[in-house]
Amino acid sequence: MPYTYEYPRPALTVDCVIFGMDESESLKVLLIQRAVEPFKDCWALPGGFVDMEEDLEAAALRELEEETGVKDVFIEQLFTFGAPKRDPRGRVVSVAYYALTNRAKHPVQASSDARNAKWFDFDQVPALAFDHQQIFEIALQRLRAKVRYQPIGFELLPEEFTLSQMQKLYETILGVKELNKRNFRTRILKMGVLEEIGKQEGVAHRPAMLYRFNKEKYDHLVKERYEGLIKRGVDFEI
Repeated sequence: MPYTYEYPRPALTVDCVIFGMDESESLKVLLIQRAVEPFKDCWALPGGFVDMEEDLEAAALRELEEETGVKDVFIEQLFTFGAPKRDPRGRVVSVAYYALTNRAKHPVQASSDARNAKWFDFDQVPALAFDHQQIFEIALQRLRAKVRYQPIGFELLPEEFTLSQMQKLYETILGVKELNKRNFRTRILKMGVLEEIGKQEGVAHRPAMLYRFNKEKYDHLVKERYEGLIKRGVDFEI
């Protein structure tokens, strides 16, 4: 016989803040347009209710794929949002995740209860449903903090990239106009986690060196307790 609680239980949802970048070098966030009430036709973060037998991260990945078509991405738990009146349907607690992806690898297609799915420039986000503006802002703060001590930015780059592309990525995420080029390159290369793979081909300008992120070497550095080296490599003075 199932146990019966003597007090009400809140519903549980998950929400995803998906940051993406491509060759346009602009940081964007993926939003859906809701097809159902509440907040019908309003823009919101992808997400939904957690099934009774479902793991939280599995629910986040499922909702993300169902509503936007995006799958196989790096996600990380962000924060739990539980203000009593955050959802007009009743007492709903949401566990938020944030994800990083290269947009070129993950085309979007709205489905499920989403009328539309679209990328927005991170600094031109429309009014959002529920408390999703707060969730988005906290995710952006987390991204800006974490990109300075872990190489999560590589999730947003193409597999092969130039140091100029990488510098532009960091400038965009950190919200600065221009990092010192020499300082940036010295710090990044000092980490020893980039592989030279040759120069650009078929470009009108002087070809730049192309690099690839060596995750195996990075994981080895972390395992050998070189956290100080990693942090010094990406914690730029701005």
